[in-house]
Amino acid sequence: MKKWRILETIEESGAKQMAIDEAMLIARINNLVPNTLRFFTWKPSAITIGFFQDLEQEINLNKAKDLKVDVIRRYSGGGAVFHEDELTYSLVVSEKDLSLNILDSYKYLCQGVIKGLENLGIEAEFKPINDILVNNKKISGNAQTRKEGIILQHGTILLSVNVEKMFSLLKVSNEKLKGKMIASVKEGVTSIKNELSSSDLDMKYLEKVFRQGFSKTLNVDFEEDVLSEKEKDIAQELERDKYLSVDWNYKQKYNNRFYGKN
Repeated sequence: MKKWRILETIEESGAKQMAIDEAMLIARINNLVPNTLRFFTWKPSAITIGFFQDLEQEINLNKAKDLKVDVIRRYSGGGAVFHEDELTYSLVVSEKDLSLNILDSYKYLCQGVIKGLENLGIEAEFKPINDILVNNKKISGNAQTRKEGIILQHGTILLSVNVEKMFSLLKVSNEKLKGKMIASVKEGVTSIKNELSSSDLDMKYLEKVFRQGFSKTLNVDFEEDVLSEKEKDIAQELERDKYLSVDWNYKQKYNNRFYGKN
């Protein structure tokens, strides 16, 4: 079986987590590290916006400040995502190792989450372009970007969901419409705690079953490791100069010396 690296699970701020993801991507582009999987959690809670979104149009920034919720622009696309009670995964893999287009690569890589849910006794299915459903309800959303022959994909695995808190952070102009949207999301979203009828989940166990899920579906053996010193240096710089900066989060501007402007 092929060998991939798996990193230790950490709980950190959104800016640091996004910086680590991109540092992994840069290191893989430069062939400094092998294909890599990691799991992580968020502290404090965060809301991330997609690469192309307008932060001020999407997010109620005053509410985010009041609730002490981080707001960060992701390197990947998609819409705004609220991260609180969830296990998040990210992986970097060479396009040559998959030889799949974007849609097919989403389907292939998401099988790791689907198999992990199956290990918990939860039957799930992939829904194009990038969602995972349980009984027609979303339990995982995923996002991807590609750079210089390397894929970065990350996704959420919902443990529970606080819809009211999430919508308090999103800008919706019409209160009546907002109420309908909340009701729609409650009807269309589920979580592991909801599916297992349990509020007591062991995070180490969850990491284990999803690690097994990715190992099985990707046909790889994982070797435990930590971030390289080079990745740590890159992540520190990206966190400070990019993901915590006004220019990146508000204006989508950052002159990245690692591979030109992005």
